[in-house]
Amino acid sequence: MTNTKKYTFSYHEFENDSLLNAGDKLLLSKAREITAKAYAPYSDFFVGAAASLSNKKIITATNQENASFPAGICAERVLLSAITSVYGEVVVDTIAISYINRRNNKSNHPISPCGICRQSLMEYQQRVKHPIRLILAGMNGKIVIIDDASFLLPLNFNGDDMM
Repeated sequence: MTNTKKYTFSYHEFENDSLLNAGDKLLLSKAREITAKAYAPYSDFFVGAAASLSNKKIITATNQENASFPAGICAERVLLSAITSVYGEVVVDTIAISYINRRNNKSNHPISPCGICRQSLMEYQQRVKHPIRLILAGMNGKIVIIDDASFLLPLNFNGDDMM
């Protein structure tokens, strides 16, 4: 017997940042601003991430490339590592992610975290037992808000699988 299952999720789409609430707009502006500090000399793909924490702090991070590919690390994982290093297992309420592709100077639509970052977001959510809301955007254009990072990785691998 075969069971067919379907996975769907809803997300919020905004035409531009003028439609966001003040907190989301501020967090996205921090992510957009920090992209300038990314170290991306090989890909010219600069990514910035900003997290709003339950302790009311905002932490930012960028991607960091390395000539010894694939030793680089994405902005999302730099961000989660910094948060854990400084604050321990504090709840992350929302993460805004933005980028600019300096090869073509395009940054007009949302991007989504890579597979490793999706797994890292899932692991962090499971540790602190709280969903992470994601704001995905470029420097301009449409914005996508996802209420729970787990929606991006429905068949995730987790610590329970190893027991």
